[in-house]
Amino acid sequence: MLVTAGSGHSAGPLGMADIFTALYFNVLKHNPKKPLWQERDRLILSNGHICPVHYAALARAGYFPLKELRTLRKLGTRLQGHPHRTSLPGIETTSGPLGSGLSQAIGMAVATKMDNKKNTIFCLMSDGEHQEGQTWEAVMFAGNNRLDKLIAVIDRNNIQITGFTEDIMPLEPLRKKYESFHWHVIEINGNSMENILQGFEKAKKMRNKPVVIIANTVPGKGVSFMEHKSEWHGKPPTAEHAIIALKELKHELQQLKKQKEDN
Repeated sequence: MLVTAGSGHSAGPLGMADIFTALYFNVLKHNPKKPLWQERDRLILSNGHICPVHYAALARAGYFPLKELRTLRKLGTRLQGHPHRTSLPGIETTSGPLGSGLSQAIGMAVATKMDNKKNTIFCLMSDGEHQEGQTWEAVMFAGNNRLDKLIAVIDRNNIQITGFTEDIMPLEPLRKKYESFHWHVIEINGNSMENILQGFEKAKKMRNKPVVIIANTVPGKGVSFMEHKSEWHGKPPTAEHAIIALKELKHELQQLKKQKEDN
């Protein structure tokens, strides 16, 4: 998708692939044949720049044809460079400006609580957007109002477009900050499917508090020359890069299958 587009973000989508897989094929209550089903859970992607992995998950789940993935960022496409709510089924909000997603999710969580509904609102966020003031206003509001149908997931990959978060604008102690605003905090390995599913299971059982899952992920996961490299935050691979990357990812998949067979 990124090679065909010639633009887009590489590291974040690879790092969050496991979490999107868990959400769309195990965790979320949703129906691709009825994308506006009233009882569905809502997934808000605040860090809209990682939308290639969101689009891939939606297509694999049956929201639109797989072949359409090749139209990413093309003129007139439904697959914009940042998600656009009315363009594509399964997209709940328009995102792009970092820091606004949690506020949008909170609005939905408040409505859910007022209507006494059972929908869960999931909000996926970057760690870098925690440098935005609006994020912390939203964090305070959710904790104060005990929005227990709200689950936030932070992609804690430690990078942003100009370097490492702790060098640019330190975020730690992130866990203690959320706890001080009355959130329940769960920390997971965001690239371990077992750990991810356990984290979501615990989060969905929590009552009287919003939950934040701090998912420690590897940016560029599975591609050796991308992993932990901030320069891959916001650029696509070349065709030559893609050949190497896909070969490495295929090898990793084969190793995982072998481990499963051995177990």
